[in-house]
Amino acid sequence: MKKMSYSGVYKVLVLILAVTFFWCNSKPEKKEIAAAIEVKATTGSWGDQGDGTYVNPILNADYPDSDIEQVGDTYYMITSKQHVSPGMPILESKDMVNWTNVGHVFNSLSWGPEYNWDRMNGYSFGVWAGDLAYHEGTWYCYQIDYQHGLMVTTAKDIKGPWSAPVFMLPKSKVLDDPAVFWDEETHKAYVIVNTAGKQKSAKNTIEGNENRIYEMSWDGTKILDEGKLVYTGMGAEAAKVYKIEDTWYIFLAEWTIGDKSTKPGVKNPKNDRKQIVLRSKESIYGPYEVKTVLEKGAVFNDRSASQGALMQAPDKSWWYMHQLIQNDDIPFQGRPQCLEPVKWVDGWPIIGVDEDNDGIGEPVKQYKKPIKDYPITAPSTDDDFSSAKLGFQWEWNHNPRNTHWSLTERSGWLRLKASKVLPNEKGYGPNINEWTNNDGSDSDFWRASNTLSQRIMGITTGTAMAKFDISGMKPHQLAGFVRYGGVFNLLGIEVDATGKKHLFYMNPLAKKVTGPELTGNDLYVKTSNNSNQATYEYSFDGENFKRFGPTFTIAFGKWTGDRLGFFSWNEKEDAGYIDVDWFTYDYDGPKASN
Repeated sequence: MKKMSYSGVYKVLVLILAVTFFWCNSKPEKKEIAAAIEVKATTGSWGDQGDGTYVNPILNADYPDSDIEQVGDTYYMITSKQHVSPGMPILESKDMVNWTNVGHVFNSLSWGPEYNWDRMNGYSFGVWAGDLAYHEGTWYCYQIDYQHGLMVTTAKDIKGPWSAPVFMLPKSKVLDDPAVFWDEETHKAYVIVNTAGKQKSAKNTIEGNENRIYEMSWDGTKILDEGKLVYTGMGAEAAKVYKIEDTWYIFLAEWTIGDKSTKPGVKNPKNDRKQIVLRSKESIYGPYEVKTVLEKGAVFNDRSASQGALMQAPDKSWWYMHQLIQNDDIPFQGRPQCLEPVKWVDGWPIIGVDEDNDGIGEPVKQYKKPIKDYPITAPSTDDDFSSAKLGFQWEWNHNPRNTHWSLTERSGWLRLKASKVLPNEKGYGPNINEWTNNDGSDSDFWRASNTLSQRIMGITTGTAMAKFDISGMKPHQLAGFVRYGGVFNLLGIEVDATGKKHLFYMNPLAKKVTGPELTGNDLYVKTSNNSNQATYEYSFDGENFKRFGPTFTIAFGKWTGDRLGFFSWNEKEDAGYIDVDWFTYDYDGPKASN
């Protein structure tokens, strides 16, 4: 066993004595103690294992619809996130396994009034699957908003600022999932798009989505032709285009339906959303051969694995990042990301490991890392709100009312001011459709602006805690802690017409359970989950906690996994605020050192 030096022992003793003295004399807050103690990187049931291997999913949270672009020795990922703002998270990695947040493409969802705080009418829409590209010194991000069409935004720096979106094709012609390619040999640029049935003629009798390739201007901002159909398939979408050794490859996700009694996206052993590849040596327009290269295997509970991006390591090995889709028993954390090795067999990229020797890969659970010797990192979670800028882990439910939140009015605290809840009328709150569930969607929560939250991590266990100062609350205000995705569950404070404050729990159908009257200013809230079952606790001193409310079920919905965060609204007027001192989150997965 390695022994600690005398100087090392001395440093540890000094640190312990200093923290003890600090505690005894001033009883510091949790965030002050955390800042004084070095925290080492930790491992868990997924991600980097610290031994040269990783366990899938390597990014075990709601980071769906990924695309990845490598520049130099760094890999950059974008993922969709529908109606939350800012939109299109950006992450970076040096080893394909450990990822950290570095920003968002869209500071706000600026192109539609339905995404603003005074409408909150864009649930499930907004930012869908995008394509990230770096060409001639410029970053490009393409995406299709189902309600608005194909758009592109550009930047000189991946961290921004990004330009205002430029629209290239109307919603009447396209459905989703663009991907671009610049052919340096011919000096032509292309974008492939899932047009679904929007341009389908009676002559095309093949069932499923049409995918078209359009030529675009070299600067990547204009469409130059009417497009050419290259492939039709059941649910075929999420294309990525590559040219490798003079061969064109188009990666697509496609459904294989063996049992039509359930819709795609619902767990059914006979149905699978597989990864297919089109291959042509002649032209980007084909003709194409087609092969399935990845299907669901045994390691993810019959959950489909597809849609992602191809990468190459410095040793020239190939790798593929993809999501697990929502066809699971309880996909409450959303759609996570998995990393697979790629083996080229007869010119085809077989993804994962071919478990049953049928020429098709299946996902791996644990595998050696593609690039060694980089430290364990992870997306940010904990926050003491000491920065004047909001951390990249946080996102608002629709665009926020920027006059009604602050990190500077009270230094070291997040202030959330309450706006009057929006009316329960057409044009406000969720529209019920094939993408948006109806579980309590007419409840006030879905029409309350400035709900701030972040993703849960993993599917085993987790505990989040926050400290609130409730002294600024006003009559008819409700504020506190929320868990929400497809459903919401709240633990917070309600102020009645006389100014009295009471603890309350609210379930997804907006039924309240009222608790004790609160007379102090400080409230600590803790929430824990074991799989998809969660609870709330509260405390007045941060040490002695009491359970309040039932054990409840967290769920995927509105294309969103479960999230942790804060809410504040007023039933009658714009009045009152709540301050958040800090937020911590412990979960069974990797965490970076401080």
